[in-house]
Amino acid sequence: MGFTFMILHSQSLLPHDGEALYYAEIPAFVNQSFLDILSNTLNWNSDTVIMFGILRELRRKSAWYGDQHAVYTYGGIQRNPLPWTPELLHIKQTCEEFAHTSFNSVLCNYYHDGNDGMGWHRDNERELGHDPIIASVSFGVSRPFAFKHRISKERIQLQLNHGSLLIMRGQCQQAWLHSLPKTTKVKEPRINLTFRNILM
Repeated sequence: MGFTFMILHSQSLLPHDGEALYYAEIPAFVNQSFLDILSNTLNWNSDTVIMFGILRELRRKSAWYGDQHAVYTYGGIQRNPLPWTPELLHIKQTCEEFAHTSFNSVLCNYYHDGNDGMGWHRDNERELGHDPIIASVSFGVSRPFAFKHRISKERIQLQLNHGSLLIMRGQCQQAWLHSLPKTTKVKEPRINLTFRNILM
């Protein structure tokens, strides 16, 4: 009937050791063409990482934006931030309202289709602090996302919808791995924004 619904999991998706709060649909994200805008305005580059001492170029595209001091190192590569765009600032403000914190940077990832993904990893770099709060926003095709506990190996899977927000906090990055599995079923693109706070 033309209504926009927002589903809030008031309790964490994780049974212990951290929190993961999932908002399935944020009206401010769904009602604007952020997939097209971000696809055409962000400075996308081939993501590179150092694996086993070798520099490898990934198919996935990425971009790093933020405050001037928010230098970030992951995958063995140092990223210097580009200045905020109006769209990223608008999205950041909404994330800060839901997460009740402030962010000074964002990692942007462009996944062409299901052949692009992310293996098991943690966002536990030194610059993020011990128990960081990370807000993850999804635009485009819906993709499965999974958590795996480092010790018990228990797994939790959810679907990251277009316009959704996932807030990870507490011990989440210490105790849980997360991944975006590859899948041949997905033929459309997705953009993911993960807002963070880089410690000075």
